Amino acid sequence: MALVVIGGGAAGMMAAGTAANRGIETILIEKNSRLGKKVLITGKGRCNITNATSVKGLLDNVLVNPNFLYSAFYSFPSEQLIYFLNRLGLKTKIERGNRVFPVSDKAEDVVNTLKKYLKENDVKIIKEKVLKILTKNKVVSGLKLSNGRVIKCDRVILSTGGVSYPSTGSSGDGFEMAKKLGHKIKKLKPSLVPLEIKEDWINKLIGLSLRNIKIRLFKNDEMIYTDFGEMIFTHYGVSGPVILSVSSNIKDNIKNNNYRLEVDMKPALDEDKLDRRIQRDFKKYSRKNFSNALNDLLPQKMIVLIIELSKIPYDKKVNQISKEERKRLVNLLKGLSMTVSRSRPITEAIITSGGVDVNEINPSTMESKLIAGLFFAGEIIDVDAYTGGYNLQIAFSTAYLAGSSC
Repeated sequence: MALVVIGGGAAGMMAAGTAANRGIETILIEKNSRLGKKVLITGKGRCNITNATSVKGLLDNVLVNPNFLYSAFYSFPSEQLIYFLNRLGLKTKIERGNRVFPVSDKAEDVVNTLKKYLKENDVKIIKEKVLKILTKNKVVSGLKLSNGRVIKCDRVILSTGGVSYPSTGSSGDGFEMAKKLGHKIKKLKPSLVPLEIKEDWINKLIGLSLRNIKIRLFKNDEMIYTDFGEMIFTHYGVSGPVILSVSSNIKDNIKNNNYRLEVDMKPALDEDKLDRRIQRDFKKYSRKNFSNALNDLLPQKMIVLIIELSKIPYDKKVNQISKEERKRLVNLLKGLSMTVSRSRPITEAIITSGGVDVNEINPSTMESKLIAGLFFAGEIIDVDAYTGGYNLQIAFSTAYLAGSSC
C-alpha cells in the first residue's frame, strides 16, 4: 500500500520526495491551494534555508530536546541539504552568521525546487483536508478526507506544522490527529516571537532599527542570555532577529517572573573607551547645548529619549556637564533597560514551541512508539531552535529521516 504525507510544507515535501525516491508509492496531501505557503514568508521572503555549521553547531542552537535530533542531523546535516538543493538547480549563498539563502533571495525558488523534486519522483498531490488518521490494532490503515473519501495506506508521515502564522494553514490539525491516536502534546507556546515592553517611552522609538547592538536578558536580575545583532522598536515593544532569539529563552510565565532586557548600543567599546569617545565629542561641541552634542553618537530618535533618561537638561552647555552626568550617559548607552510585559500572541510567532512528546517518537526513525506506521516530521514535534536557519534544518532533517525510514 501507499505512503501518505499530510502537510505540504518544507518537511512534508522533503519527506514525500525522499520516500518516493526509494520507490514507494507516495501521496502528499495539502489543504492549502499551494504548497510551501509558510516557506514563502520565511526570512522576510528570502528563506533562510539552513545554517552552514557542523552537526554540533546545529545541536548547540536547539533549545528544546536537542538530543532527540542527534540521528536526524547526522542523517541529513546542513552540508548535505545544501548539496541536495544545489544538485536540483538551486544556487545558494552564505551570509553573516553562516545563514544560507538562495542566491536569488526568493523563497519561491526554494519552494519550486522542492516541487521539482516531487515531480521527478512522481509524488501524487491531493489538495484536500484530512479529517482523521485511521488505525486498526494500533497500526495505520488509512485516512479520511473532508470530502468523505477514504484513502487506504499502511504508512503516514504527519508534517502539518505548528499553530503560528495560521494564515499559512498552520491551524493545529496535526496535533488533534496525534492526540486522538493517544499521543501526548506538550503545551504549545510562541517561540521566535516579538516582545511587548512595559515602558511608555517605547512609543518614541517606533520604527527605529539598531544594528550591531548587544542585548542581555535578565530573569529576576540574573542574566540568562546574551546575543549580538539587530533589533527594531515597534508600537508594542521590540522585534528583529536578536529579539526573536531572546524570546526563545523566555519559557516561564512572564507574569510570575521579572524579565528585563538591557541593550548595549556600543558593544565594541568598554565603559572607559566610550567615556573617552564622548569626551572627544563634547570637546568638539563644547559651546553647544547637550541636545546638539549627540548627533555623531546616536540616531536622532534615540537622542531625544537618552536626553530624557539621562536627566541632563537638554539646554545645558556641553562644557558644563559634570563627570557624574557623563557617567550616567555612559551607563545608559551600555545598558538601556526595559521590562518585558509579555510575548506577542502565538499567531505572530515564527515557530511553535511544544508539540508531540519526543518520548513517544523513535529518534532513529521518527516513527511513533504508539502507532505502527505513523511517522512525524518538522514543527509538529516538540523541538525548536534559535533563528538563523536552524528550524528549517530541523524540518528537512526529520523529514529526510522519516522518508528514509518509513
